[in-house]
Formats: sequence, structure tokens, C-alpha cells
Amino acid sequence: MRVRTALSAAALGALVATASAAAEAPLPPLCIDDAAVSVSGISSGGFMAHQFHVAHSARVMGAGIIAGGPYACAGDGYPRNMARALSVCSAIAPGPFRGPPPAERSIDALRAAWRADRIDDPEGLRGDRVYLFSGRQDTMVPTSVVETVGAVYRAFADAANMVLVEDVEAPHAMLTQNFGNRCETMAPPFINACGYDLAGATLRQIYGPLAAPKRPEGELRPFAQADFVDAQALHGLAERGFVYIPKACAEGARCRLHVAFHGCGQTEAMIGDAFVRHAGYNGWAESNDIVVLYPQTAVLTTRRLGTTLPWPNPQGCWDWWGYTGPHYADRDGPQIKAVAAMIERLAGSNLNYCK
Repeated sequence: MRVRTALSAAALGALVATASAAAEAPLPPLCIDDAAVSVSGISSGGFMAHQFHVAHSARVMGAGIIAGGPYACAGDGYPRNMARALSVCSAIAPGPFRGPPPAERSIDALRAAWRADRIDDPEGLRGDRVYLFSGRQDTMVPTSVVETVGAVYRAFADAANMVLVEDVEAPHAMLTQNFGNRCETMAPPFINACGYDLAGATLRQIYGPLAAPKRPEGELRPFAQADFVDAQALHGLAERGFVYIPKACAEGARCRLHVAFHGCGQTEAMIGDAFVRHAGYNGWAESNDIVVLYPQTAVLTTRRLGTTLPWPNPQGCWDWWGYTGPHYADRDGPQIKAVAAMIERLAGSNLNYCK
């Protein structure tokens, strides 16, 4: 049975009003286990989760890459990088090049970034747990691209800690047990009811055995992202993001932290709260004391902050081709820097917040 995902006008109005009222609320410090910070993402969020993991491997202990590609795949130098992004790192559009991307290119870029002290020592990837997923019907980011991510990880990490799932009949979408569009659909909110708990599979691979998910009793709280960006820089982030705080975590329990990056076309402005509420993370978070951070991107037109962009971002994608600048894949990238600061706010030496 198809589950309705569209919000009524009244419900959407109430959501916007509620979120607007709390838009200036700061991201709260919590009691976070500093050794249990992880990331995952789908589509452009999968690219970003991988980039963030590589850039901050000393802090991140695991990652889930869902329909994403390898590190710095698009390279730099517009417009050549845009052609690579669309036709080598994905199959979004025809171009002068063809995929899949060579793993060696990303491995070399990773090593060069380390030598330049723009990412953490890749030795930090060793021992990390990684989940890779590609739907068999995904025509946007082919399985061969996701497999390249695995080849990049194997150059630095332990293959025994990695799993690649590529046998599920599904398109380019976030998969759940029973929420969203029909499984074969490619339409907003790009969350499909396929009888497959992708969020749960990701979290179990990263953290090991977990208690079964239960009804979320905590708070899905909006927070101001402006606290974490340079207002004069092109960062591509929305005014607010979200954080899910399980009841026990709000009461001072020591909790883990997971960052979930949405995909293109899945921002709050485009699909309301569908991703942050229904992607599947919150039930697992509630039963296993995991705080879930949901940073949000913004739609960028061809002109913003008085600057002509080399490429607009009409779908609110995370930056994996350089629209925020040449450091999009390292610690100096505006989006990576902002999310790292969010993690620091939540988890940075917050022992005073533990009960």
C-alpha cells in the first residue's frame, strides 16, 4: 500500500510557522560519546558523507555512503569538473567522458590533500566501519561508481569492516520499510517504501548490534545554521538545520552522534520535514541513544551574494563538484567546516552535560 507523503496546506503552514518560531534556537551542547561520531548520506549527501569522513577521519568512526561517489571525483577547474561530475561521477547527463571514475584518481587526490594538511591523516580511516549501498535500478549514480568508493576505502581502511549492498531492486532513493513512494518511483520526496530499512542497515553496520527501533519520543528540533557559517562566503547552507534528540539524550544520558546528509531535492524547502522525520533514522536513534544531526543545504540560483556562480544548484545538492570553491572536499570547504563546527557544538568536551 502506498503511504501518502504530501503534506496538506494546513499541515505545511503549521510546520513552517512552528519552525520559523524556533529558527533562531541555537544547537544545544549534549553529552556525546566522542568516540562514537559517524556520518551517512544519500546521493549528493553520499558524496558529502564520504568527503567529510575523509576530511575528519580522526573524529569520525564510521560512514554510510548511499548512491554516492569517490573522494574529489569531479576534481577542480570549471567547466571540466562539471562534465566529469555529470558523466563520470554519475550518469546524470551525457558528456565527453564516461564512467566509472578510476579509484586511483581519488586516491591520489586524497594523498595530495593530506600532504597539504587539508584533511586528517588517512591512517584514521583504518578500523572505521563503512556501509556502501547501490540500488540495482539506480540510473543516476551507477553501481560501478559506488564500487569505486569501496576501492578508495580499501587503499586505506580494512576491507573486513566494509560491506557493499548492491542486490536490492530499487532506484535512486532513500529506502524505508513502509514510508514513501512506491518502490520503483523516482519522484519527490525521493523516499521509497521498498520493504528495506536503509537507515537501520547503515547504523547497524557502523555501530554493530542495536536494539530494535521504537516510536520516537524525543524532539526534532530546528536550529540556526548561521552560527556555523561565514555570512560573507558562498556556503550553500540553509538558514536552519535539524537535530533529533532522543528523550534519554535530552535528559543527560551519554549518547552517540550520527550526521545524516540528505540528497538533492530533499531539503526542507523542497519536501518539508519528510527526510528529517521519515528517512528512518529517528526510531533507531530513540532506542539506541543516538543523536541525529540533519544539516540542510539551500537552493542557489545563478547569482548569490553578488557573485556569478560557475554552476547553479537548483536542487539543493551538497557540494561535490566545487560550487562553493576549490576546497569543497577538504576541511577548508565551507560546508565541511560548518558541519564540523556543528559536531563540535554538540559533542565538544561536554562532560558537564552528562547526568
